[in-house]
Amino acid sequence: MKRLLIPLLVLLTLPIVVDSSHLKNQRELIVTTESTRESIELAKYLKDNGVVKYSAYWCPNCLNQSELFGKQAYKELNVVECARDGINSQTQLCIDKRIKGFPTWEINGKLILGVLSLKELSKLTGFKN
Repeated sequence: MKRLLIPLLVLLTLPIVVDSSHLKNQRELIVTTESTRESIELAKYLKDNGVVKYSAYWCPNCLNQSELFGKQAYKELNVVECARDGINSQTQLCIDKRIKGFPTWEINGKLILGVLSLKELSKLTGFKN
């Protein structure tokens, strides 16, 4: 158990250890791409079906994942901020869920680590557009 928690705790404290000056003191992901009708429908479906994205505002893969959805769809997702200093942080939930990296998707109780294409998310969740 300690072997799992120590790397996670180190990971969650990285914003303090790593120089994050490029973020200009932002404490949340800022998505800039435009959403498609399909990505908005998928995001709503994911939220309605209890899918959760565990994320950290400073994580480049999390931003890449979010940009796939676009800014309008991203607002529809159920996103849990794991970074201790992030806006609306839920670090303890991330520890309790044993989140080991970002982004992590929780789909039907299963944790899936990594950036997933919208097509992969559709397939994993049974979304049909």
